[in-house]
Amino acid sequence: MSGAAQFHAWDVRESGPADAPHRVLLLPGGLCGTGFYEDMMAAPELAGAPIRLVAATVPGHAGTVAPKDVSMENYAAITAAFAADRGCTAVVGHSMGANVALEMVGGGHFNGPVVLLSPTFSRQDESRALAVASAVGRVPGLGALAWPTMLWLAPKALADSIPERRRPALLADLRKNSAPFCRRAIAAYFEYLDRHGSLASRLCGSGVRAWVVRGDRDEVGLTDSERAALLTCPSVSLEEIPDSGHLVMVEQPGAVARLVADAVLGADR
Repeated sequence: MSGAAQFHAWDVRESGPADAPHRVLLLPGGLCGTGFYEDMMAAPELAGAPIRLVAATVPGHAGTVAPKDVSMENYAAITAAFAADRGCTAVVGHSMGANVALEMVGGGHFNGPVVLLSPTFSRQDESRALAVASAVGRVPGLGALAWPTMLWLAPKALADSIPERRRPALLADLRKNSAPFCRRAIAAYFEYLDRHGSLASRLCGSGVRAWVVRGDRDEVGLTDSERAALLTCPSVSLEEIPDSGHLVMVEQPGAVARLVADAVLGADR
């Protein structure tokens, strides 16, 4: 690997034909590892498709080694370099991983297409608990307690969104996270949201073909103005997956797999 992609912390899981003409990078969400894509990668909707799936944990999350610079801009740059080295021409991201993918195209590092699973377009869309943990994390004394508490609560909060057979492995991934890393990475993430106000115009302004995908019970919000901006943007499609919350690719892996296949293979038709 060359340049910024020469980063040893990438934890990678691959599936699909090694010689497939299409290679798609899958980015898990914050605190999550590649196991969160396992069911989607194995879904019948992708079986036999000429697509190689490359799932990679965002460095620092789920116990991997973090870069010194945890800004979203740096994550976008190193992830784009990783995608280029792996020959990936499309990116699927979930939650914070979707925001990394959004910044890859918004910052001009990648020209898509991208499938964004439950991204956050502004601070007000984001989980109140996450915002409070980030704010308390900045308070001297209290800050050292905020993230250990948050990491203890996170598996309990997400358990009901994960199929029972997958809970042990995926909750174990969440428990691998480091409180000091989360404290600085989530602070940098909110700083990024605050710099832009709303990212809807940044996504649309990139001109890159994008799908914004949300569960019908998604805990992450979307303001009326953001929804209107996405619906009127010619390069963006807004999709809703029934019977799903925030972990859409875990709760409805087949529906997400079908959407990814359509997005990636659509140009061939």
